[in-house]
Amino acid sequence: MAKTATYLDYNAAAPLLDEARAAIIDALDVNANPSSVHASGRAAKAIIAKARRQVADLVGAKPDHVIFTSGATEAAQMLLTPHYSMGRSPLKVGHLYVCATDHPCTLAGGQFSKDAVSLISVQASGIIDFDALEESLRAHDKSSGLALVVCHAANNETGVIQPFAKIGDIVKAAGGIFVLDAVQAVGRLDLTIADTGADYLILSSHKIGGPKGAGAIVAVSDLVMPMPLIKGGGQERGHRGGTEAVVNIAGFGAAAESAKFSSERFNALTDVQNHLERGLRKALPEIIIHGQIDGAEAPRLPNTTFFTVPNAKAETLQINFDLAGYAVSAGSACSSGKVGRSHVLTAMGVEGDEGAIRVSFGHKTTKAEIDAFLIAFEQILARMKR
Repeated sequence: MAKTATYLDYNAAAPLLDEARAAIIDALDVNANPSSVHASGRAAKAIIAKARRQVADLVGAKPDHVIFTSGATEAAQMLLTPHYSMGRSPLKVGHLYVCATDHPCTLAGGQFSKDAVSLISVQASGIIDFDALEESLRAHDKSSGLALVVCHAANNETGVIQPFAKIGDIVKAAGGIFVLDAVQAVGRLDLTIADTGADYLILSSHKIGGPKGAGAIVAVSDLVMPMPLIKGGGQERGHRGGTEAVVNIAGFGAAAESAKFSSERFNALTDVQNHLERGLRKALPEIIIHGQIDGAEAPRLPNTTFFTVPNAKAETLQINFDLAGYAVSAGSACSSGKVGRSHVLTAMGVEGDEGAIRVSFGHKTTKAEIDAFLIAFEQILARMKR
């Protein structure tokens, strides 16, 4: 990130926290394999154990129910599988149901064949269509195995928060398994795994100020678990083979401890968000803020604003913001830099091909930075009119 840029793309990757940086530096001095039984190996293992406690505490889980992965995509690939086990007995999952506005790593269907994956539509607000979900689960062929439902807790583009506890109740009533992608929600919302109604959470280190290359599966219980995606030397209690990335995991743990929900921080972020959106509407009254359109309002993350400028391509706006020194996204930054029509807006029934700009920020973002961004926005609009 250029030092001169004002960074407003936290949903893509939050800046590395000082606490995470310090934990990473300390872990760099521990060179041993955490599976080794000598003193150096035990020191490395202790770093992982500490991080496991920190990540578990972030979502009110037991440390033994945290499995470290290389990131959220690997966690999704492992969880979205037809192959689970209950103790030593295999447990078949017959079909996967995915919310249509989910992240591409879950929309891809994991290890399921394409004909075993169904999309669940959303309302214009971005909230999942409960009738469609219930109908799909009623029609589920139980002879094929259990139903598995995956949905995000909060959308990475719009910031729209799903009523995940209600989704969990629906899935449980149908006897299914519920996977909740909590990547964007942890730290920003007050949640515990028990409150979500989910059987499993997906977490990502770099979304909360930790290093890239670390993520986790958090289970409500270890009675039912997916079969290992990576088999090897029995690391992560046999759930995920391969020597653990001690340095990344150390940074992840420190970030998790720092990211614990704070109502004071939540309110401060909401204040900045309201300030931003008032300024956007003042600069352009016809601006469209997704998730907050009349008749289709939904609760949103306090750090995310996703807006469309009528008759202006989001890609053009993004380039102009970049030239002005502001790092924002035109949708999700998850496709190797590709920019195209947002599948989230398509699922919400948004017409037009302008796309949208996502501004996402953190607790260190100031109103002064937002004011400067709004001035740049007005200047860009003036140039585009000319």
